[in-house]
Amino acid sequence: MIHGARRFVQAGGRRCIFVAVSVVASLLSGISGVAQTRNAAQRGTVPQLVDITASTKIHFEHLSSPEQKYIVESMSGGVALIDYDGDGWPDIYFTNAPSVAMAEKGEKARSALYHNNHDGTFTDVTEKAGVGYPCWAMGVAVGDYNNDGLPDMVVSCFGGVVLYRNNGDGTFTDVTKAAGLDADHGWATGVTFGDYDGDGNSDLFVPHYVALDMKDLPLFGSKTTCTYHEIAVQCGPRGLKGSPDALYRNNGDGTFTDVSAAAGVNDPSDYFGLGAVWSDFGNDGKLDLFVGNDGEPNYLYRNDGSGHFKDVALEAGVAVSEDGVEQANMGLALGDYQNVGRMSIAVSHFSDEYATLFRNDGNFSFTDVSHAVGIAKPSVPYVGWGDAFVDLDNSGWLDLVLVNGHVYPQVDNAKAGTSYREPKLVYINQHDGTFREEGAATGKAVGIAQVSRGMAVGDLFHRGALDLVVENLVGSPMILEAKPNPANRWVSFALEGAPKNRLALNTRVRVTTGKLVQLGELRSGGSYLSQSELKLHFGLGEAKVIDKVEVMWPNGATQMFTDVGVDRFYSLKQGGGLVAAAVAK
Repeated sequence: MIHGARRFVQAGGRRCIFVAVSVVASLLSGISGVAQTRNAAQRGTVPQLVDITASTKIHFEHLSSPEQKYIVESMSGGVALIDYDGDGWPDIYFTNAPSVAMAEKGEKARSALYHNNHDGTFTDVTEKAGVGYPCWAMGVAVGDYNNDGLPDMVVSCFGGVVLYRNNGDGTFTDVTKAAGLDADHGWATGVTFGDYDGDGNSDLFVPHYVALDMKDLPLFGSKTTCTYHEIAVQCGPRGLKGSPDALYRNNGDGTFTDVSAAAGVNDPSDYFGLGAVWSDFGNDGKLDLFVGNDGEPNYLYRNDGSGHFKDVALEAGVAVSEDGVEQANMGLALGDYQNVGRMSIAVSHFSDEYATLFRNDGNFSFTDVSHAVGIAKPSVPYVGWGDAFVDLDNSGWLDLVLVNGHVYPQVDNAKAGTSYREPKLVYINQHDGTFREEGAATGKAVGIAQVSRGMAVGDLFHRGALDLVVENLVGSPMILEAKPNPANRWVSFALEGAPKNRLALNTRVRVTTGKLVQLGELRSGGSYLSQSELKLHFGLGEAKVIDKVEVMWPNGATQMFTDVGVDRFYSLKQGGGLVAAAVAK
């Protein structure tokens, strides 16, 4: 969340960083002529997003300090959709964090788990589950670390991580020490599970942010790196020290071993790590790792298949923006938005920068197409956080949603061209490689200004349509229900790996309907400090049957099914057959 920007260049084999006054004075939208000339009637078909928070009976308040004098007070707010009780319906976990003043008095902030009642409402089950007070909580990711088929949670903290083992009876046990993760004392952020070595056990990557000492906090507005548009603000991360990242290899016996240095992902530069996500970016069968660093070059670690990674971010084109500028790199979204069989990367950033879309061109080559596809210009005034590719209209084409909110309440009293509370952005896929920002057309809820942070996506109520759960730093969350075109069809898959990787993390599914071929992937973590539902949802447009479904398991096995019915929830255990769980009414 660094304000301003730095330029990253290669010269004589040495890296040089220069301070830039701003990213670009005037940004071009770059939207193609086809997208520009879409008429009002076409824009009228934009899916609606309706605020249903009140009807869910969720009453959660994220704590915050009114002045946000310290950086640690402005970064929390991850949310997870987790079916913790195995009933097939996603439940919701919100993280929480105290203010510095609270922490100094020994007061804690209560995180909360809400059980899905299957009727549009949720019930607070935090105390029974035992997950109310993990730590000074930042974010959360889901994985099955002990391969018992039950989804466990890892909570990232200002001060390490907390691993909650799912006991299968509605409760969790803190097994951080028993798992060997209690030695991690850094400021953990966008944690993520992934089986990088292919042994069927989910390993854990923990990016670390600032090396902040509660006994030596930088004073508000005390130096040049603690100002924004000439107003005094909280200090950091620029001017503070960063922390190395950590990769914990799953030993297969309920414990983990730190292999960060041996694997080549320990971040010797001590960059400000905020987010991370596992995916096979090269489509070569090996799991790679993308790490977003705040105001510094990103990492793209290519897996060489021998337990070691090489950072190829610079040559791949994802280290910095197309102008060679290091951006804030907060939220991470992956998706095949062009339906070409490759996962591209969307990243949210600070105000005066722009949301970045790195198009995956194959063979570890990416292009910053943010301006050309139309997502850059609308994002410039805002500080972006949670983001996701999501098919809001069940059209078969992924849209992109970003939630926003500043880190400095003081901007409301300055002429900085931005505000503390900010609206969301909804980019509708134009089916030609471009997007159109249509937030205002999706309904009034999107325009409500909030201080948002995390966002998770899932079908909360088995509607065959996706919902967005947004956690706000200030006040209550917002739950948005998408209203797709009723003529469009859909399909959903719940997957189980066997004999290991039972949550099927990083399993890919390819769905073919006529000429349209879509690719989805189950992932741990992502967005900003958040976890979306571990099911794969595909919009199908007006298709009446799915010609082919291909399931590509991480261990190399592939299953194929033909003439698959639409408007159904399917479950699949690796090696078995598709089982229709429900039919839409």
